[in-house]
Amino acid sequence: MSDTAIERRAPWSLKEKGQYALGFGVVAVMLFLVGFPVILLGFFGGIGFLVWKLMTAESRGETRRIFEFYLTANEILRQDERRWFGFEVKETIARGEAILRSMPAAPPLVHFALGALYSKVGDYSLADKHLSMVADEEASNELAIVFPSKELRDYTRVLRKIERNPAEAPLTSAAVRALERARKNRIQELLQQCRDRLAETARTTPALNPPDYAAMAEEGSQTNLTATDEKPHNFDDATEMPSVTASNGSPARRRKPRDPRDPRHGRKTISEVLHDIYDSHA
Repeated sequence: MSDTAIERRAPWSLKEKGQYALGFGVVAVMLFLVGFPVILLGFFGGIGFLVWKLMTAESRGETRRIFEFYLTANEILRQDERRWFGFEVKETIARGEAILRSMPAAPPLVHFALGALYSKVGDYSLADKHLSMVADEEASNELAIVFPSKELRDYTRVLRKIERNPAEAPLTSAAVRALERARKNRIQELLQQCRDRLAETARTTPALNPPDYAAMAEEGSQTNLTATDEKPHNFDDATEMPSVTASNGSPARRRKPRDPRDPRHGRKTISEVLHDIYDSHA
C-alpha cells in the first residue's frame, strides 16, 4: 500500500463520528414521525451532545497525561547536570502509576519509564517488576496487541501524528525518541543492576526465622518437671498447715495469751462461765 493511499484513508475518528450522527438522526426522525415534540427532541439532543463532548474531552486528557509523563520522565532520566529532588521523582512516579490504573493496556514505554524511575530512587523490587514486563520481547511487542482499548487507540493516533510531524510538538517527539532509545539499549543493563542489588540486599539482610513453638513447649514441660521434683516430699519439712476443726472445716483460731498486767486477767470469759453453769445443772 502506498503512502498516498494511506493519506486518502478516512480517519477512524471521522467514521465513528459519522456513525453516531447517522444513528442519532434516524432516532430523531422516527420520534418526530410518531409525534414527539420538537422542543424535547432538541433538548435531549443537546444533552447527548454535551455528554459526548465530555467523554471525548476525558479521552484526550488521558492521552495528554501520558505524553506529559514522557516529558517529565525523560528529563529526570536524562544524564545531565540537573539535580532533582526526591519529591519531584515521587510525583512523576505517582502520575505513571495513575496512568496504569486508568488504562487497561498501557503502552510498554510507560512501564519502561516507570521501571527506570523506580531504579533511580532505589526501589529495585518495583523496578524489576516493570522492567521485566518490557524486557520480554514477545510479551511487550506492540505487534501482539491486536484488540486495543479506546484509550490506547487515541494514544496511538496522537503518537503517529507526532511522529509524522515532529515540528508540531518537538519536545514531546524528542522525549519519546529518547525513551525508545533507552528502552532498546539500556533495558537489559538496568534490569541486571536491579537484580544484582536485590540479591545483595538478600545476602546482607539476616533471615527472620519463625519461632520454634514445639521446642519452646518441650522446654517448658522440662522446666515444670524439674520444679515438681524439687518440691519437698516430707510433710514435716514443709510449711505447717493450719489446724482444721471438725465442725465446719474452717481453720481454728489460736488464742493469744493474756497479759498478767491486764486488769481483766482474773476474769473468766463468757464461754467459761457458760461451761460452769452447764456443769452445775448437770
